Amino acid sequence: MSNTKLPGDFMWGFATASFQIEGSTSADGRGPSIWDDFSRIPGKTLDGGNGDVATDSYRRYKEDIALLKSYGVQSYRFSIAWSRIIPLGGRNDPVNEKGIKWYSDLIDALLAEGIVPFVTLYHWDLPQALHDRYGGWLNKEEIVQDYANYARICFQAFGDRVKHWLTMNEPWCIAILGYGRGYFAPGRSSDRKRSPEGDSTTEPWIVGHNVILAHAHACKVYRESFKVTQGGQIGITLNGDWSMPYDDDPANIEAAQHALDVAIGELDFRDPIYLGHYPEHMRRMLGSRLPEFTAEEIALVKGSSEFYGMNTYTTNLIIAGGDDEFQGLTRYTFTRPDGSQLGTQAHCSWLQTYPEGFRALMNYLYKKYKKPIYVTENGFAVKDESYMSREQALADHDRVEYFQGNMEAMLAAIVKDGVDVKGYFGWSLLDNFEWADGYETRFGVTYVDYETQKRYPKDSGKFLAKVRLILTLCWQSSNTMAVV
Repeated sequence: MSNTKLPGDFMWGFATASFQIEGSTSADGRGPSIWDDFSRIPGKTLDGGNGDVATDSYRRYKEDIALLKSYGVQSYRFSIAWSRIIPLGGRNDPVNEKGIKWYSDLIDALLAEGIVPFVTLYHWDLPQALHDRYGGWLNKEEIVQDYANYARICFQAFGDRVKHWLTMNEPWCIAILGYGRGYFAPGRSSDRKRSPEGDSTTEPWIVGHNVILAHAHACKVYRESFKVTQGGQIGITLNGDWSMPYDDDPANIEAAQHALDVAIGELDFRDPIYLGHYPEHMRRMLGSRLPEFTAEEIALVKGSSEFYGMNTYTTNLIIAGGDDEFQGLTRYTFTRPDGSQLGTQAHCSWLQTYPEGFRALMNYLYKKYKKPIYVTENGFAVKDESYMSREQALADHDRVEYFQGNMEAMLAAIVKDGVDVKGYFGWSLLDNFEWADGYETRFGVTYVDYETQKRYPKDSGKFLAKVRLILTLCWQSSNTMAVV
């Protein structure tokens, strides 16, 4: 690290999402979101938990800012709950001034501590009223206009202080988990054991298409009406993990590229946003089910994101074959041909450590899309952490191992490979409501006792604080030497 020279404006921070931490779901005029209703349906979360309290951060935000300050972060990525701003969601519905005031107070409190707000406009919590009124993300004509209006209100209210905007968090999860697999709100799926309505063969592609159009329209609003006076930047954050062939079989090598095309090029609409077209593999796989952009729409979508927001957690070994379109008709595994595992297993079945994949993915994305990268989410859930004593959970060795490997991989990508990485946000500041997993899965660098809501820094949080301090001192030292 002593030879590492990161820019002084590199952003170190942690990330959260509104529904996962705020609680107070009916406070001060907030309207219900699709996750309020969905998480209360028996069987939709593993432990029966919901977001009514979460980590009580709506009431404890000052405590959380003090926690951020103790970790020495420069930035905090959080999301705004649409239904706190417009309880019914629509462009002709009343605006909730109390909701605007709460986020304004949060932003002011962050800035007072020298912490830069990095704001996500949409992190999966669609106002329930819009879903009930016209089908939410399934209705292009209505949802695009309503989202653009919501974005405009946020730019007007907060843009004098917020200079970093993310329009959407992970269109893949919105579309595939919400309308394909049915694991996430609103829970639509062709699986009638899971949902009484929905069509997994068409709806995910319609929803993803509409999400990306809404993103592009919000970017247009920002650039035309706010960017010049406010001086900020706007983009989108997309999820996707590195894919490697299971072995040197040509079929598996080709399948690994297909898996990347699906997870990275199409389902999160990277290729339309950055290149202006879908991957050819997706066209062949989906045929007429793949929505087409009009010439006017693709002109709006292409180049709409000013940077690359990168959410990534793991690496998958890819085997040719399979019938899952959401995985590009390939099979995922962590088990190598010799029977060994790719890395350390997390509590989630889909996550193992593999820092080499983190570095490879950053190189791939930077070379393909040629945009500066913000790592907007990256984290690890320690296996069985919720069943440990607090003292055991605080000594989260596997999470430290994950972050240490990924820090080394990121620094190598920046210093040795020349990848332009502008920031890193660990997921997550706090243990919290982990969507369909409820409270059993913990991603936080801070342990939350859900009975008392007390916060306790884990070894991983302390580790990342030390890394940030060391790299900051290295940059200051090298910069001073350059000046001298």
